[in-house]
Parts: sequence; C-alpha cells; structure tokens
Amino acid sequence: MASKWDERDRAGGAPVAAGTTACLFCRVISGDLPAHVVYEDALTVAFLDHRPLFPGHALVVPRAHVETLLDLPPAAVAPLFAGVQVLARAVERGLGAAGSFVAVNNRVSQSVPHLHVHVVPRRPKDGLKGFFWPRGRYRDEAEAADIAARLRSAVADLGGDGARA
Repeated sequence: MASKWDERDRAGGAPVAAGTTACLFCRVISGDLPAHVVYEDALTVAFLDHRPLFPGHALVVPRAHVETLLDLPPAAVAPLFAGVQVLARAVERGLGAAGSFVAVNNRVSQSVPHLHVHVVPRRPKDGLKGFFWPRGRYRDEAEAADIAARLRSAVADLGGDGARA
C-alpha cells in the first residue's frame, strides 16, 4: 500500500493543483499534506520526519517559505532556534533520549528546498556514526502517532505553545 508520504518521495514530479504551492513543507504547514505535528508557534512548525534516522526524528521549519538558513531574515533566526531548543528538550524528556543531533543542510543534501532543522534523538551506541547513515520508516501509522503524542506531551510539559494533533 502506498504511503501518504509517497508524494513527498516524488518531490519533483507530483502534479500540484492550481492555486497551491509546490513546496511540500509549505503544504504541510498549511494543512494540505498530512503530518505528525509535534510543535508549533506563530513562526515555526515541527513535525516528524517521514523517513527518520530514529523514532522521534523531527523537522523544525519556519512558517515563511525560505530555502536555506542564509535566506532566513536575521530577526527570524532566534525564533526558529527557540523551537529547535524546545524539540531538543522534548526528545530527551518525551522519548528518554540521552541527547540529540541537530543539523541543517543548505542546498547540498537538502531534499526539500524549504529550510528545515533536523532534531534527532540520540542514545549511546545507537549506531549513528559520522554523516552517513541509513534512513528508516515508522513501523506503522500507530507507531508514528504514538511518538508524535509523546513529543507533544513533552513540549507541553516544557511550556511550549500548543501543537495541533
């Protein structure tokens, strides 16, 4: 059965209806594409990566469409990374991670041309070495929903703004 994320996997080739944006993350932000949103505030949205390195791997994106960190207005850097900080704390509190890996790709290895910050839960001896690693999928929709709920709960415990289900 095809995943609801297959459209993202075909990033360049999927047809887009008139009046909608081709940017997949803008479509997630607007609610036109489904996602497990775990955090949102006035300027940022965070949701589970559909091909996580580990369960809980989330992407934090600005609501405004910018392609790279270099394109982000200076005044928007702090609000974006405040959201990243909340998610880094949430993966520890909500998932029992020992720490996190936080990364941004600018153009090279950037699969979606909308700025996004990866927040990946880490544990000792988790197998992540260097910058080459296999990507996986959630076992099923229930596992992704459970991980998202745990992160939303941790965000709420940390005093983050409400996240949509």
